[in-house]
Amino acid sequence: MILIEDNRAPNPRRVRVFLAEKGIEIERRHLDIMVEEHKTPDMVKRNPFMRIPVLELDDGTCIAEAMAICRYFEALNPEPALFGNTPLEIGMIDMWQRRIELQLMHPIAFAFRHSHPRMAHLEVPQIKEWSEVNVGRIEAMLDFLNGELASRPFIAGDSFSVADIDALCAVDFMRVARVALKDEHTHLKRWHDQVSARPSAAA
Repeated sequence: MILIEDNRAPNPRRVRVFLAEKGIEIERRHLDIMVEEHKTPDMVKRNPFMRIPVLELDDGTCIAEAMAICRYFEALNPEPALFGNTPLEIGMIDMWQRRIELQLMHPIAFAFRHSHPRMAHLEVPQIKEWSEVNVGRIEAMLDFLNGELASRPFIAGDSFSVADIDALCAVDFMRVARVALKDEHTHLKRWHDQVSARPSAAA
């Protein structure tokens, strides 16, 4: 199997960090989305939505979407359980992973893609006002997460999970949207320092 990715993008990084936490190594192929290598006929066959990452299995089956790929590997390698073990853990992790994806990762992507000149050919139409709206959404979510992390060590509870992987990749990617953690985000900074120190964060 092979993981097709752009190693600069946050979504493929989510998968790489997940695999590193599992101790799984697979072949990887880098595509450059800035020159639209993800839109070639071969890639359209693999994923009609022309997004990466894509996991291509040995029989040619392709799994797209970062969390779908992570769930595939979780089923193959249940330990450590990054999607939870008990029904409550699974529900809480899914809830927080989805919140991070929708309320933080997406606004960061919108803020970046609708403001940076180099992204204009990938984001048509590019709407500056939509970028500005999403900067406010990012800042509101950071304030919210800081408050939540005052009472627990990780995003979804007492254990590191896929929700932390998503949040780490999102917070690290904020630099492209020119948003940063504030001094008053003490709990969020504590969390970020903690998860950034994990070996998997370098994946």
